[in-house]
Amino acid sequence: MFGYRVPAPDQAMLISGGRRGQGGAPFRVVTGHGKFVLPVFRKCRFLTLAMCEAEVAEKCVTRQGIGLTVRAVIAFKVGNDTESIVNAGQRFLSDQDQMAVLTGRIFAGHLRSIIGSMTVEEIVTERQKLATEVLETSKTEMAKIGLTVDSLQIQSIDDGDTGYIAAMSAPHKAAIQRQAQIAQAQATQASVEAQQEAARNQAEYQRQTAVVQAEYNAEVDRAQARAAQAGPLAQAHAQQEVMAAQTELAERAAKLRQQELVAEVVKPAEAEAERIRLLALAEAERMKIQAEAAASHDRVALDRMLIDQLPQIVKEASAGLANANVNVLNGTDGLGEIAAGLVGQGLTILDSVRRNLGTPAASGGTTAQNGATGTGTAHGGRVEIE
Repeated sequence: MFGYRVPAPDQAMLISGGRRGQGGAPFRVVTGHGKFVLPVFRKCRFLTLAMCEAEVAEKCVTRQGIGLTVRAVIAFKVGNDTESIVNAGQRFLSDQDQMAVLTGRIFAGHLRSIIGSMTVEEIVTERQKLATEVLETSKTEMAKIGLTVDSLQIQSIDDGDTGYIAAMSAPHKAAIQRQAQIAQAQATQASVEAQQEAARNQAEYQRQTAVVQAEYNAEVDRAQARAAQAGPLAQAHAQQEVMAAQTELAERAAKLRQQELVAEVVKPAEAEAERIRLLALAEAERMKIQAEAAASHDRVALDRMLIDQLPQIVKEASAGLANANVNVLNGTDGLGEIAAGLVGQGLTILDSVRRNLGTPAASGGTTAQNGATGTGTAHGGRVEIE
């Protein structure tokens, strides 16, 4: 509709002409709704209520006399109340860009003032405290011009070529670097230990695998060896059984042969020996009977014949000493003993013959014969005959 005006949500409509506004303001303030404005008789202008930004880069000197360059950002706007809108409209309505310029200058002055009462250490370590003090000190001035500050951010603090901040941070940097190196060394050590542990685990796993594989291979080899030996063992066992059977058969054959030899050789020999013994006994009995018969019929004639033959017997006995080795140790006494011995042997032989003819035993004749032909020694007369 012609003459009806509506401000934007972030604007305040200022209507001048006609009656004055609230509190004696030279214009009326309309926000959030429209208003009918009479052409020619009324004039309306719009003041922004949106957020604005101002940047500050100010060189300041600390309480220690060290120059710093501080950069800050201020977020501000026109207040929502009618008084703030009237104050801002009277100052910035014709050139609203001046709000940022003026705000920056106001905060720059407060920054210089507050930083001058602080040390570099406090400024660096307590930036929020610095921002809060700047806001508190500038609040009254900003309210007079109808502006409110939403936030103040200290972006950077630079000491130029003095190197004070760098020197101040050097111990912290060294400590941080040391901690970083320690952390890195610990991390490296932990990594090396983890790698070593992993290598040990891998080696242990490989060892256990090798042991299991070796045991498995040994078991397979034993099974194969048993399988390979099964045939020869069975064959050897069979051969052993055959040999045992053959041995038993040979023993039986030997026993049978022994029995055959006993039947074929020993028994006939024993029978022959028994036959010979019986024949000898029979012959001896016959000779005994003949001897007894001869003794009973012709004993007298036989005694005479033996007496007649005694000199010849002694002669034959002495002839047997011709080749004997005779050692006479006592002269003529020894020779006499030898002669007496020869006569005694002749008489012994004669007596033996008589006893043999008178008794069945033949041992006396054998003894007499041995006495006539053997080797004797006469110790009483020290005569040795070999």
